[in-house]
Amino acid sequence: MIRLFVPDALKAGGQVSPSPDQARYLTSVMRLGLGDAVLLFNGRDGEWRAVLSEVSKKGAKLIAEEQTRPQHIGPDLDLVVALVKRNRLETIVEKAAELGARRVRLLITRRTNADHTNVGRLQAIATEAAEQTGRLDVPQIVAPEKLDRMLDGWDAARALVFCDEGGDAKPALEILKPQAAAVLIGPEGGFAPEERERLRALDFVTPISLGPRILRADTAAISALTLWQAAAGDWRS
Repeated sequence: MIRLFVPDALKAGGQVSPSPDQARYLTSVMRLGLGDAVLLFNGRDGEWRAVLSEVSKKGAKLIAEEQTRPQHIGPDLDLVVALVKRNRLETIVEKAAELGARRVRLLITRRTNADHTNVGRLQAIATEAAEQTGRLDVPQIVAPEKLDRMLDGWDAARALVFCDEGGDAKPALEILKPQAAAVLIGPEGGFAPEERERLRALDFVTPISLGPRILRADTAAISALTLWQAAAGDWRS
């Protein structure tokens, strides 16, 4: 069944107004008619079965009928990733949503080859991935921030899992544990020596190894999130 993320509150009998793009998708692409059902979620009220109640030139209306799943939020897991080429960054965001990341924080380092990106497009990609994977929330995409500034304001209660290519970090599965965490993936050229030195000197940073091969940023992000979910996340439940 089609799933849509909507900002509206969801309750029995409540009317929901899908966005113009969503209305066109339901009526013109998927050819739904009056009375046909969809699933809705907003990240707060669980998942609801709703029916198409009105179609007009101005859009469409849905009526929420019954809750199909109560609200559930996955592990408190962030992905912090340095800006990379657009296509690879879009893949990273999509897979982070599929793998249960709660936020994707974009990072600027000394070796990043870009200092900006289209956050709105990335948020749309994350939303579509959440709709397709059955999540009841959508990952937040956080605008790019410089590494030093991010570290200066870091909440030490959240472990920063640093995927280190230095060769002396322990294997991820040996040291990952359930807690609020963020997985840190560097740029295509790797972290500068002074950045790596600062990271390894911080008490809240946990260096891990992703194996003997140097991975591209998108492969590293997918691998690290998978390992964390297997070792410490909701794949264990």
